[in-house]
Amino acid sequence: MYIKKNIWLMYAIALLQGMVFYGPVATLYRQAAGVDIFGITLIESISLALCVLLELPWGLVADRIGYKKTMLICCWIYFLSKIVFWKATGFWGFLAERVMLSVVMAGISGVDVSIVFLSCGQGRFQKVFGIYENLCTVGLIAAAGAYSIWIGSNYRLAGFLTVISYALAALLSLFITEVKSPDKPVESRPAAFSALVKGVVSDRRLLLLLLATALLNETHQTVTVFLNQLQYVRCGMGDRAIGLVYAGVTAAGLLGVFSARVTARFGERKLGGALFAVSAAMCGLLAITAGAAASVAAILLLRICFSLYQPLHNELQNRMVKTADRATALSVNAVLMEGVAIGSNLIFGGAAKYSLPLAFSIGAVFCAAGFGFYRASQK
Repeated sequence: MYIKKNIWLMYAIALLQGMVFYGPVATLYRQAAGVDIFGITLIESISLALCVLLELPWGLVADRIGYKKTMLICCWIYFLSKIVFWKATGFWGFLAERVMLSVVMAGISGVDVSIVFLSCGQGRFQKVFGIYENLCTVGLIAAAGAYSIWIGSNYRLAGFLTVISYALAALLSLFITEVKSPDKPVESRPAAFSALVKGVVSDRRLLLLLLATALLNETHQTVTVFLNQLQYVRCGMGDRAIGLVYAGVTAAGLLGVFSARVTARFGERKLGGALFAVSAAMCGLLAITAGAAASVAAILLLRICFSLYQPLHNELQNRMVKTADRATALSVNAVLMEGVAIGSNLIFGGAAKYSLPLAFSIGAVFCAAGFGFYRASQK
């Protein structure tokens, strides 16, 4: 089945939801509204826990009410959450926004991928998904540019423009055409859900793939979003230089569109293994260097590796789903990876508090372990 309209709508939604105009100052926005850094991290922790708790129920609901309705509900809650963020003051206001966001993240997990996958067919998925993922990055870059050039220190204006962008995305979700899995009809018996969970958990190759991906994902997220700024300061870089590097590293995420082409050239097993190995090496380099050029190069390469790997992972993961309850199955997978993320987050945080090079060394170990798990999943 090929539904071109759905693909273009999902592209537009990804672009608009990537346009978070307050993104470059998200922490400063919250601090200016009365939330200290501990409050911000506490809100993030609560949000992740809620995502884990809601992931499986949402996946089950999505397979029952349909992917279009689930996507529509999530897009509209997403829009409302941005209004809450725009107007929020103090801990409880931003916690309310994050609770709403957790509902969205848990609900949309697996659903957007299912819509894209079932609208384009297996043969086109990796290329289409690479574009879909990259359009979110394009939106972020555009919004960051608009903030730097036009918005400046007007945080609330940045919040309002984000509301407008998400309102447009919500409106577009109304026009998505429902898609259904070509597999057997979904069973309504309660036992079907338990059987699905058991089937996913008992699949050795899938579990190894998920564990490998979770380790690479968390290392990439922690290093390129949080530890990178500490490393730049350690290297003596100024604010302007850090901002320029942020834009460049973010733009590198667009290279995911070439994932299908690179995979066709080198093969899934060889390319995946190489991306894990390079990621481990870059984390090792960050652990031993205080040079700006080497640090920027390492973080940039880590970003590129993850950008090329993500579409490959989604292709492999979707190929391993053998049930009509696709959103539920993908939600089970997401819960397993988020469980790994909770543990690895604590390890990274404790290590970074003690020593930044130690945290990078742990990232190298995680990626090296991911290399082994990935190779084993491809046997």
